[in-house]
Amino acid sequence: MLIKESYITIAWLVLLIILLIIEIITIGLTSIWAAGGALAALILNILGVPFLWQVVVFFAVTFILLCFTRPFAVRFINNQREKTNYEGIIGKTIRIAETVDNISQSGMAVVNGQEWTVRAEKEEEVLKPGTLAKVVNISGVKLIVRKYEEE
Repeated sequence: MLIKESYITIAWLVLLIILLIIEIITIGLTSIWAAGGALAALILNILGVPFLWQVVVFFAVTFILLCFTRPFAVRFINNQREKTNYEGIIGKTIRIAETVDNISQSGMAVVNGQEWTVRAEKEEEVLKPGTLAKVVNISGVKLIVRKYEEE
C-alpha cells in the first residue's frame, strides 16, 4: 500500500518544525543537523523523488552535517564560556582561615569572598591558620587541599 504523497510532505514538514522547536528550546546544538536532513528530504519530496530516496537523503544529510559542521560549531560557538566557581578554584592557592583537621571535622578558608569548608587531602595532615594551601579538588561543598609548596 502506497502512502499518499501529500501525507509524506506533511510528515517531513512536521518533522522539520518539531526538530527546529527542539533546537530553539534546548539553546544548544542538538537537533539542527537532523532538521537539515528533514529539509533536504522535504525538498526531494516536493520534486517528486521516491520516498526511499528521501529517507536515504535525510539520514545522509544529517550524518554529513553532523560530521562536518559540529566540530566547527563546538570550536567557535560559546568559546568565551567563563569558568564556574568550581572550575576556577581548583588549582588556586588559598590561605587557611581556620585550622584544617579532618579528624575533628574543622577547617575553613575564604576564596573569592566566599567561605568554604576545607579538608586536607591527607587524613592525618593538619593545616594551621595562615598556612598556604593549594586546592586539588572539590567534594560537594568542601575544598580538598594540600599544603602549598613552592615548585
